[in-house]
Amino acid sequence: MESQLLEMRGINKRFSGVKALKNASFDVKEGEVHALLGANGAGKSTLMKILSGAFVQDTGDIVLQSEKRDYQSPKEAKEHGIHCVYQEVDTAIVPELSVAENIILDRFSQKRSFFITKKSVHHEAMEALKRIEAETIPLHVPASSLTLAEKQLVLIARSLIQHGKVLILDEPTAPLSSLETEKLFRVIDELKKEGVGIIFISHRLPEVFRLSDRITVMKDGERVGTFDTAQTTPHDIIESMLGSTYKEEFERRSRQVGETLYEVKDLGDGKKVKDIHLSVKKGEVVGVVGLVGAGKTELAKALFGASPVEKGDHFLNGRKLEIHSPRDAVRNGLALVPEERRKEGLFIHESVQQNLSFPSLRNVSDRLWINRRKEREMAREKIVSLSIKAAHEGIRADFLSGGNQQKVAIGKWLSEESMVYLFDEPTKGVDVGAKKEIFSLIQSLAEKEKGVLYFSCEIQEILAISDRILVMYDGRIVKELKNEEATQELILFYASGGTYEYERQDARLTV
Repeated sequence: MESQLLEMRGINKRFSGVKALKNASFDVKEGEVHALLGANGAGKSTLMKILSGAFVQDTGDIVLQSEKRDYQSPKEAKEHGIHCVYQEVDTAIVPELSVAENIILDRFSQKRSFFITKKSVHHEAMEALKRIEAETIPLHVPASSLTLAEKQLVLIARSLIQHGKVLILDEPTAPLSSLETEKLFRVIDELKKEGVGIIFISHRLPEVFRLSDRITVMKDGERVGTFDTAQTTPHDIIESMLGSTYKEEFERRSRQVGETLYEVKDLGDGKKVKDIHLSVKKGEVVGVVGLVGAGKTELAKALFGASPVEKGDHFLNGRKLEIHSPRDAVRNGLALVPEERRKEGLFIHESVQQNLSFPSLRNVSDRLWINRRKEREMAREKIVSLSIKAAHEGIRADFLSGGNQQKVAIGKWLSEESMVYLFDEPTKGVDVGAKKEIFSLIQSLAEKEKGVLYFSCEIQEILAISDRILVMYDGRIVKELKNEEATQELILFYASGGTYEYERQDARLTV
């Protein structure tokens, strides 16, 4: 390992008055893989967006090879050798351009040349793909035709041809298969030999311990500590990541759990979701927990018929269901509150009234016509019962806060016809007060003998709301825990790829 390559000192950043980073610090040496870990909201992404020029820090210094830098844009950061492969690959890919053009996109902007030949473009792009053993990806096809994993590899190839000094990999293996992941690891090992400093962000602890030389943990916008990987353990890292428990702030109300209401057997989509067996009883909240890339959202959509599956059977009260589309799911008593509420959960430019009434239009219609008075009364009742803060029922959904938008996304399904509720990250982007209200609403549904599947990567929330917990890793349910036996450490252990055999060998993992 060589000399210091990059250092970030005393980085502070506020958004709308809220401190996202508090004197945060981070450094990378030449030829080092430095892992950056932390729970959701810890500040990892904000810190890296400052380094890559997407955000500008309020105060603090960035020092690259002993020189202070101040990046006002991603272009400036790239010109100094700092490249980032973001987790949201579709935001960085230009779908209309070919694979080859996407790979050398940064070269176009930096050379400012109109005389780059198609032959040279294809040559450079192919050389980059060969380095990551991805030369089977066709160069001439539009990037929009690629799979998510292929797009990720294209972005990695793009960063390689720029001969970067620092490479930021944000959850790079989330969309990759095990074979593609091993290829990426070999590329990282080669880049280390070339002196490239690599910042590796991942929730998968086996990968972190396989690749990294050091690990820095962040929490609440601050650096908790930096550890030599060889001198620490997964438990040390897990303990440093955990904070005060949400369970202390919210207590579940006791209730009776009945017989099995909903059951799924051998569900798989041929891609991410594999061999899923699960059940929900009447009045039961089952938490489905996993880290980024575990397949929670894919499972929720597969259950709801929103994505195709290769196999699997659904049963409601013992009766086999045919679910091939969301329409089938709704007709059979399933309701989904999706993770992306603005994109998938709401008609964001329509009124609160129209959003709340949409799934129940039959109840407010007189034959072919919607009874606006009935629709308005229904909307007002739901606004009051859910404590939705809206000036009136006719206001557009995009004028509401995130928490109130989420209440509308939930409220539209509150009818006697829905029996099983699928909540995918329902508290994402909402404040603590709205979280508690959403939790109370979920408990109320369970008290009415509805079945609830609660999908989340927030372990504290899963512990607070769930009667039973299913842990996902790499598209599979790898562990089932009763609430009383579950802990944050144990859930994070299995969600990070831990095995029962290893758990038994380490007494510190015994609960």
